[in-house]
Formats: sequence, structure tokens, C-alpha cells
Amino acid sequence: MVGSIGRYISISGLDLAVIRMNIVIKEAEEKHVIFCVNILQNTGLGTIYFSNYQKAADLLLHALAQRELFVALNDHGDCLGFMYFMPKGVFGSYPYLHILAVKEECRNLGIGKQLIKYFEENSSDYSSTKYFLTVDDFNQQARKLYESLGYQCVGKLKDFYKSGITSYIMMKATNNNSK
Repeated sequence: MVGSIGRYISISGLDLAVIRMNIVIKEAEEKHVIFCVNILQNTGLGTIYFSNYQKAADLLLHALAQRELFVALNDHGDCLGFMYFMPKGVFGSYPYLHILAVKEECRNLGIGKQLIKYFEENSSDYSSTKYFLTVDDFNQQARKLYESLGYQCVGKLKDFYKSGITSYIMMKATNNNSK
């Protein structure tokens, strides 16, 4: 999947230019894992759950081996973000977006939206499906993004991954006849 993102640069309210770049989302290769770990560790999710580099690397290498790790690359092949999804991760039937992370300086450019679109278009062979993810209470920006894309909270898991943190189960039901 190829998409384009852009951002206006503004100084004192004057729009100076539009920076545009093409984004390619593709299955990750082993060389991308180190960049994905670094991106992950620079997020709230990474700080709380994956501060141990080896733990994060092992998880992403497992995802790579399962062919469930995907990267968003710019024109130069730089990794700007990634996601790890399991096509049958919920009840052995429904796609589950396990991790999505975007490089700090690339957030709010639409890369996360493009990754989610790719997830929804490529994680299921069914024309009608339900997509799942979890988002933690400390990650309100991500929750707002998911809600803006049609995901609804369908459950709450207190102390699920870590004591003191509530995880929200979010689902999007679709009837996508384009498959």
C-alpha cells in the first residue's frame, strides 16, 4: 500500500510550504526490527511494557517470524512506524491489532491512520468482519484516533496487562464488500 502524507510548515501564521512524502506499508524484514524496537521504546506503551530492549526485540522477532509485522517506510526506506497484527488473534477468528507505534517526530501526519487502513484491508479474507485492538487508559491520543476511525469500546479490563492500568477492548464491525 502506498499513501501520501503532508504537513504545512507555518511561521508566525504564514504557510510557507507543504512537505509531502510517500509512505509504503509492507511486510517487515529482519533489518527493520531494530528500528521498530527503537520506535516502540519511545512511546508510552514502550516505556511501560517494553523498557527491556531484549523483551521488545524478542516480541517483534516473533511477529516477524509469523509474518505479522508491517512497517511504514518513506521514500528513502526509513521506518516511520510499524504495527503487529494477528489475523486470527481474537477467538481464533478475528483480526487483532496488537501494537501500533509511530516515530515521535512523525506523529499526527496520518501514518497511524494509514497503518490501521492497511490492517483493516489486509488482515481478513472475509467481506464482513470485526476488527479488535486494546488501548490503555494512559493513551488517550490513540483512543481518540481509534474512535475517529469507527472503533467502539466493547469492554474494560482492569489490571489486565499491568497493575493499575485499565485496558479497553475496542472493536470495529464492517461489511466490506470489496474483498
